[in-house]
Amino acid sequence: MHHHDLVVIGAGTGNALIDDRFAHLDVALISEGPFGGTCLNAGCIPSKMLAATADVADTVRDAARHDVDADLRTVRWSDVRRRVFGRLDAASREGEEGRRDSSFVTVHRGPARFTARRRLRVDTANGPVEVTGDRIVVAAGGRPTVPPVVADSGLPYETSDTIMRIASPPEHLAVLGGGYVAAELAHVFHSAGSRITIVEQQDRLLTQQDEAVSAAFTDTLRSRYDLRLGRELTRLEGAPGALRLVLDDGTVVEADALLVAVGRRPNSDRLGLDRAGVAVGDDGLIVVDEQLRTTADGVWAIGDISTGVPLKHVANREAKVAAHNLLHPDSPRTMSYDVVPSAVFTRPQIAQVGLTEQEARARGVDYAVGIHRYEDVAYGWALEETDGFCKVLAERSTGRLLGAHLMGPQAAALVQPLVLAMGTGLTVGEVVRRSLWIHPALTEVVENALLALRTEER
Repeated sequence: MHHHDLVVIGAGTGNALIDDRFAHLDVALISEGPFGGTCLNAGCIPSKMLAATADVADTVRDAARHDVDADLRTVRWSDVRRRVFGRLDAASREGEEGRRDSSFVTVHRGPARFTARRRLRVDTANGPVEVTGDRIVVAAGGRPTVPPVVADSGLPYETSDTIMRIASPPEHLAVLGGGYVAAELAHVFHSAGSRITIVEQQDRLLTQQDEAVSAAFTDTLRSRYDLRLGRELTRLEGAPGALRLVLDDGTVVEADALLVAVGRRPNSDRLGLDRAGVAVGDDGLIVVDEQLRTTADGVWAIGDISTGVPLKHVANREAKVAAHNLLHPDSPRTMSYDVVPSAVFTRPQIAQVGLTEQEARARGVDYAVGIHRYEDVAYGWALEETDGFCKVLAERSTGRLLGAHLMGPQAAALVQPLVLAMGTGLTVGEVVRRSLWIHPALTEVVENALLALRTEER
């Protein structure tokens, strides 16, 4: 039996929670997977490193529109993979070694399950270990969802956990799903030389984005990929390397590899949470309050296993809030999800914060819309950018910003001034009056979208 003052399950965001402020405690860190979690090993960091490489390749391919003659000879995939994962695997190993060398942290390696309240069994390589804790933080993350039609076929498939480490880009990659994971990884492999077919049940891609962004993004990709929209996979057949995807309209997609990117699910079903008195919602997410406490006394939860906003920057903020509350129970902090930005690192890049227009309409909000296109600002001319735009929504009576949506180069950076404005409660009028916007920087597309808004406050 190993008893600890604090037990943390998960070495991704859970590992980030532990710092020297906890040095006066006996802390246990339990991890089944590699240190750094999904983000470092199979998620946001490697996918963005690969997306940046894809952007370089596409810049060379598109050089002619800037009157530059250039030819892309090849994307050296094996070298790219070695560069990306050589760095990230080393960071993961160093993270684990650092914890093992810690004077106050004990590392238990293996899958864990609750056997009672604040009591766990960890199946380590040397046999089962019983671990108890005065307080426990569950940060065990999530995993890709694989529909039965694929899982039960007996044929090989990839997910975001595996595809970035494959030996070479497939000649023809079929992608099941039309969300952000599908969009980013399709961009990576298309730029590396793969033909792409996307099979998506919805009639558009990225339907969680603002309707204008979703429609424009879908139209942009029609000339680049084979899009099978409004279609469902009914059967997966064939053989490894020669897959046949049979769709609900009877058509068949033949591909040598399949990426399943239909969503993710929390790992709550693997932890025996019912024995710990930890409630789980119908969506599989652990139920937490605004202080990130579960329904079990002394147990907190953070990250993808408990939040409906599975973003690393959200999980990092949750780790800060939970850490404070563990250390200062008499002055707890609360977690807010009011202003949460996100980005899709595809081509074109996409970013958003706040309400989409369809959400504002469904809520009956009286709102105004401002739109400005990249091609109508000077740096948009410099980029020869004809597809990009910025769209902002504000409450008509007050000028309060409700949402912002960008599609085009640097979108993930351009959205940040609007995130700051929403987070500090600045109105549209205050943002445009108080700030000078560099000319001819691309930020002028944001400024002009704000100027296009017609609100009573202005």
